[in-house]
Amino acid sequence: MGYKMDKENKIIVFENMKIRRVWHNEEWWFVVNDIIELLTDSNDPAQYFKRLKQRDKELAKLMDKGRVQIVPPLMLEVETAGGRQKMYCWNTEGIFRIIQSIPSKKAEPFKRWLAKVGYERVQEIENPELAQERMKELYKKKGYSGDWIEKRVRGIAVRQELTDEWEQRGITRSLAFAILTNEISMATFGKTVGEYKEFKGLKRENLRDHMNDLELIFTMLGEASTTKIARKKDAQGFEENKKAAKEGGTVAGIARRELEIRSGESVVASDNYLEEPERVKRLGKKRDEIDDKS
Repeated sequence: MGYKMDKENKIIVFENMKIRRVWHNEEWWFVVNDIIELLTDSNDPAQYFKRLKQRDKELAKLMDKGRVQIVPPLMLEVETAGGRQKMYCWNTEGIFRIIQSIPSKKAEPFKRWLAKVGYERVQEIENPELAQERMKELYKKKGYSGDWIEKRVRGIAVRQELTDEWEQRGITRSLAFAILTNEISMATFGKTVGEYKEFKGLKRENLRDHMNDLELIFTMLGEASTTKIARKKDAQGFEENKKAAKEGGTVAGIARRELEIRSGESVVASDNYLEEPERVKRLGKKRDEIDDKS
């Protein structure tokens, strides 16, 4: 089974079926009726969905109230033949939960895949190194070089240590995390995360997946410095950790500017890896450097 996204990122094509989706709350939400029609060949997916909830009482509870671990579906505006209308949509986790309840041969490949992913997750909990190895393999398949992957993986560990520290110091809301991250980014690079993404021509992509080696290194320095300062000053609550974030980012910002002065080149780059993989772009730059020297 295969799929592809259109250039507008609004519709996903799956085995010649168009599954409509909406970007909401920083994630994709898929039209429930489209999923059901794809997996059941039902002529009336809305009615099928109603019967599905009657058969699966636990699914019905999730639909009505949601739980701590899963948000309920929402009525969101999507494109239809008659114009924009509100339809039931659910995020990826919710869609997977629906698939588990559909008694259809077409749903079996998804169920087997979910079982495989669940098994791998259990393995990773028992042996965290497996998760890291799978992550490296994924980045390798996307066209990243070994050197870049090692820095990216190390950066993830540094980031995790920082967010763990924030949680221990009373920062629990994702919005607060985003604000503190922006403080570090502004002090390190002179740009917020949003401004940096815009500078690189990114929209919903992960900024760090489009950073070069030096950008990753200074990102790590800013976050590692913030962790160190927060611990040293025993920063508690949002305001104290905001100050620590500014100081940590400043440490990295000073180092960045010093390197730029001595090298004569900006660390902050507009390059991204949307069209050309990191490994290919890296090799191209090396060739250009060799040509310049010769």
